[in-house]
Amino acid sequence: MNRLQLFIVMGMLVLLFACRQKKEQATTSDPDIYYTCSMDPQVVESKPGKCPICHMELTAVHKSQQQNSDQLKLSPGQMHLGNITTDTIRPGYTGSQLVLTATLNTDQSKTNAVSARIGGRIDHLYFKNIGDYIPKGAKLFDLYSEELNNAKQEYLLVLQKQKALGNSIVDYHPLIEAARNKLLLWGMSDAQVTELVKNGTAGMTTTFYSPAGGTIVEQAVKEGDYVTEGGTVVRMADLSTLWAEAQVYTSQLAQFDRKAAAIVHFPDLPEKPPVQGAIDFVNPEVDPDNRINLIRITLSNKDRLLKPGMSAYVTIRDPQRKILSLPIDAVLRNGKMAVVWVETAQNTFKSRMVDTGQEGDGLIEIRSGLQPGDIVVITGAYLLQSEYIFRKGSSPMGGMDMSNMKM
Repeated sequence: MNRLQLFIVMGMLVLLFACRQKKEQATTSDPDIYYTCSMDPQVVESKPGKCPICHMELTAVHKSQQQNSDQLKLSPGQMHLGNITTDTIRPGYTGSQLVLTATLNTDQSKTNAVSARIGGRIDHLYFKNIGDYIPKGAKLFDLYSEELNNAKQEYLLVLQKQKALGNSIVDYHPLIEAARNKLLLWGMSDAQVTELVKNGTAGMTTTFYSPAGGTIVEQAVKEGDYVTEGGTVVRMADLSTLWAEAQVYTSQLAQFDRKAAAIVHFPDLPEKPPVQGAIDFVNPEVDPDNRINLIRITLSNKDRLLKPGMSAYVTIRDPQRKILSLPIDAVLRNGKMAVVWVETAQNTFKSRMVDTGQEGDGLIEIRSGLQPGDIVVITGAYLLQSEYIFRKGSSPMGGMDMSNMKM
């Protein structure tokens, strides 16, 4: 090889080396590019290659596209591995549902207390057990009362005097009427007074009848007990209707409409279908010790299967309303605020604060912060949050875009 050929070869080698070095510098010295792994984002390299952890090909990322502090751009590989999917928000339907624990109680508006009109001794009780049903007009108890017996004798005596003397000397009509009214006021019926006149003799005891029908819920006396005037003998309740009284925390009162339908379930009677009722009373006072309120639903119980004291579950459902809604998992909450991730460009996302409302059927109401047509991340929002914190070093909830919030 002559000197000229040797010079040409050396020149070509120098030129080739210079081109390769220039190319390597172009790939390694570009300050706008770094390489990371979509599976292990903590891996950051200045040149292409394989991930030292999972041995996948590293992905080039342009730093200039990550400078916006409230936006995050992902590669297609990261989108796939993170299962990040989006959907366009549109009007939907939702309704709230609240489940409360309740107890069945007697309808206090349909209870009756039978009291003694006059003092005396209970000689006989015709119904003695709690739970016994007393028909209206049935014999309830026999009472021995000296005062009542004297009044019956006085009434018979006035009648005998009128019969013997007539009304020529004394007008006995007012006396008879007064004696009769006294017997009626002390609890005797017209039929009993008529029977007294027919027999002409007063028995030692007087039978009293039930003024209403119902089930015994309290037996206040026993046979042989003495009762005073006005003393309760028995307390009855009409169990054809019952109250389902549910406990609700004060914070839950705002979660349902008082006009909403209430569905009552009976765990002790699995064969009985749920009963629908209406909320007819909300206690205006709150228990200061436990911050619990009471709501009441009146239930029909014509088949008498329901018993006071049974447990029940009350489901209160508001009617569905047309709203903007998202899947619940699309909304990230930290106790102080709620945010979603909105796609601003292809594979580029921005966090946005939203005001949420009621939840139901896996959906959550978006009251403000989004508009119909916004593209929102519905799966993988937590991964976006973690990626943002890793890249930026802070949570996106620290600086929210509140331009779309209603104040």
